[in-house]
Order: sequence, then structure tokens, then C-alpha cells
Amino acid sequence: MTAGHLAVIDMQRVFADPASPWATPRYADAAAGVRGLLPAFSGRVTFTRFLAPRAPAGAWRAYYDRWPFAQRPPDAGLWQLSDEFAEPVAPVVDATTFGKWTPQLAARLGPDDRLVLAGVSTECCVLSTALAAADAGTEVLVVADACAGVDDDSHLKALQIMELYGPLIRVTTIDDLLAEPGP
Repeated sequence: MTAGHLAVIDMQRVFADPASPWATPRYADAAAGVRGLLPAFSGRVTFTRFLAPRAPAGAWRAYYDRWPFAQRPPDAGLWQLSDEFAEPVAPVVDATTFGKWTPQLAARLGPDDRLVLAGVSTECCVLSTALAAADAGTEVLVVADACAGVDDDSHLKALQIMELYGPLIRVTTIDDLLAEPGP
């Protein structure tokens, strides 16, 4: 068993659907990575979902003016976890922000747990979650081959930026993480 708590970031239809304006081209690769990680974190997994707020405020108004298709209620199909995760094996935390380091997610970790991140998109919601958790003093591991970005270049740049936050944030791979000695 691998130490820590796995947060699976935003594995939702809106990012999986190739026809979506927010499609993540390597979503299937990230999903395969997530599936490979789940057994090692039995009972220590949280899925997250990005949702549009009911009434965007501040700079979010301009954001949703740019992406009006996303102004849908929380139960809209685009916000649901993609089919392979539709029956989640873990609780789901919803947030109307890119970063998912919310009080609800933080409460899922023990006082000295590290946060292991997988999901989409690397340069947006994964990055925002990693930085906020690290600022809160949580050790963060980002599993590079269980994440995907809007494109390969953005994915790699985000990973490089997160590596600069070491030792608070460490970028790893599925194989290296699973090879670590258990708790």
C-alpha cells in the first residue's frame, strides 16, 4: 500500500469528450494512470469535480462570458465524472475553483499525510491544487503519467514549474510511486 491520500482531479465528461471545447487530448492516458493507482490507495481516495458557480462573481464573470457553454447546473452531464469513474470508489468533492485544495479535501487527509495528485488538467486544476496544498504545508506528489494537459507542451511546462517547488512538491511516475516502500 502506498502512503498518502490520492486526489483524482476533475476526471469529468467535459474534459474527456473530444467534442468539448475543454477536451484534454490525452485524457485516456490520464484515466489509465488513475486506474493503475486506485488499488494502491484503497480507502484513501477523493475524486473532485469542477463546477460552474450559480452566479459568477468578479473575474469569473469574464471567464464564463468566454466559455458560456459551461454555465450549466451541477447535475448537467458535462460535469459528471466520465463513465469509467461514474461509480466512484471514493467520496467526491465539488469546487467552483480551479484549485481543489478546499477544506473538504484537506479534511480527508491525516495530519502528516501527503497528497498524491492525478487527473486533469496539469497546467490548470492540478497545478492550482498542488500549489495551494503545498502552501498549507502538505507534501504533494504529482504523478506525471496519471495527469494530462491541454497539450503536451503545457503539461510538461506545468510539471517543470511544480518541480521548482521541491521539496514541497515532487513530480513522480506511477512506477516510481508504486515501488516506494509502504507505510
